[in-house]
Amino acid sequence: MNRRHFLRNSSLGFGWLGFSALAASEIAKKSTKRVIFLCMQGAPSHIDTFDYKPKLSADAGKPGPRPGTQLLGSRWQFAQHGQSGQWMSELFPELAHCADDLCFLKGMQTDIPAHPQAYLQMHTGSSQFVRPSLGAWTHYGLGSMNENLPGFVTITPASGFGGAQNYGSAFLPAHHQGTRIGSAKRPIAEAKVPNLQPRTSPQRQRAELDLIQAFNQSKLDRERHDPQVEGLIKTYELGYRMQTEMPSVMNTDSESTATKNRYGMDDPMTRDFGQKCLLARRLVESGVRFVEVNHGNWDHHRDLGTALPASCAQVDKPLRGLITDLKARGMLDDALIIWGGEFGRTPHVEGADGRDHNVKAFTMWMAGGGVKAGYTHGETDDYGYQAVSGKVPIVDWHATILHLLGLDHEDLTYNHAGRNFRLTDVSGNVVKEILA
Repeated sequence: MNRRHFLRNSSLGFGWLGFSALAASEIAKKSTKRVIFLCMQGAPSHIDTFDYKPKLSADAGKPGPRPGTQLLGSRWQFAQHGQSGQWMSELFPELAHCADDLCFLKGMQTDIPAHPQAYLQMHTGSSQFVRPSLGAWTHYGLGSMNENLPGFVTITPASGFGGAQNYGSAFLPAHHQGTRIGSAKRPIAEAKVPNLQPRTSPQRQRAELDLIQAFNQSKLDRERHDPQVEGLIKTYELGYRMQTEMPSVMNTDSESTATKNRYGMDDPMTRDFGQKCLLARRLVESGVRFVEVNHGNWDHHRDLGTALPASCAQVDKPLRGLITDLKARGMLDDALIIWGGEFGRTPHVEGADGRDHNVKAFTMWMAGGGVKAGYTHGETDDYGYQAVSGKVPIVDWHATILHLLGLDHEDLTYNHAGRNFRLTDVSGNVVKEILA
């Protein structure tokens, strides 16, 4: 049975198991094995960070592209970095050292200039319907690399903007959904994974679980097909196995002082995001397939002059630490790092000192995992208002990520309610220009 046939006809969702361990092994040899998605909730301003627009600064105060608006130039200096000459603003002095590792997508576009819808589209491909998340699709297609850990983890996910849908499995079996660690409004140092400590002896716990699983399997045998029960069986087993390995993975205290400092954990400004990034590295190193690290709030409608530098300062050193640490461990070649938010910001001022939503252009970057290093794809107009070349809608972004993982976005389907669904629905093109 070939992979296309299996994925299109599997109703149980055993994608990775079904097209054989050999096929999965061949994919792993040739493709990215793991993803760390650094999600900047609220939409960072591309024209103040990575999309250098000198004409915007020169024309500050003139009428903007929308009626009744006024252009606002960036107040931060830009410079070229690395042998590749990547333009980056002074807000990212640490990340600038990694310029030659970064692949910028400066022609990103999305559909709806509202946070909940755009955020959901970025995570699930749909702003209207409940659909499986990118991480769930990845786990469905490739499975986990460690049976004792979840294949998909989300660290301090946003409580709004769609909530659990952003890491949910929707109609895919439940064991493909993300395991949540922490919450958006609490420090990651306080985060715990519930029920990792058994409350009885291992022998008794195993006996209790076997009894529950026997009941579940009996129901599944009668119904012949019940994704909820099937997911429950797998989830119970995973929860049991996580008790043996997850506590040690979560314990970043075992890292050296030098490593912690590399991630900025010695500085109150960078400590929280630094610990998230370090935890992400430990998770993918231990076999987790897809990790999302969330950081907010980048929704700078006001106080741009103080709020944006603060947001950048919180993530700058940890970003450099993550990239350099993965490189030092020989992991960057098969780990894909993605950074960005749900849309961009306008070149005109909002209020006294802010920028409004912009879906016509924004910047994301990738590193490692099969993308060109020190490369820029796409360009915006003189004011950074809309993409003029290298346009990458979210559906193409999704198709490209799956491709880097060795998955064909048109083949990766799941039959639900009488039709085949996929992350990219009925469209999507791989952005071949950024492939290494």
